[in-house]
Amino acid sequence: MTPRRRPEGRLVRSYVVTDGRAHPTRNTLDLVTLLNAATDLPLSGLNPEKRRVMELCRPGSLSLAEVAGHLRLPVSVTKVLVADLMDSGHIVTRAPAPTIEWTHAGGPPSAARPSDASILQEVLDGLRARL
Repeated sequence: MTPRRRPEGRLVRSYVVTDGRAHPTRNTLDLVTLLNAATDLPLSGLNPEKRRVMELCRPGSLSLAEVAGHLRLPVSVTKVLVADLMDSGHIVTRAPAPTIEWTHAGGPPSAARPSDASILQEVLDGLRARL
């Protein structure tokens, strides 16, 4: 009989990492939310996963999705950890910078994302020009 193989990696269940909680204390976290670690607060009292989040974010900003990938944890679990770190002041978040988009004709950049109606109008104008 073949011996039973041990699973690779994490042996601790996700609910143990989050102290049994399934939802973060804040509902403001998105996959692209940028996380920055506060450098003036001690890491004592943080569990290993929260310490790892702090280690990952200390050199610079990382998105929530990147942190979840590095931790090899589901995004939902990472959100709970990050929300706890936000509550304690260890993590500061910000929305990503808006992207600059150019018009199809090479016009000036627009910091705001064009509306769906303007995109549809450009498609319609382009189709009319071809016909």
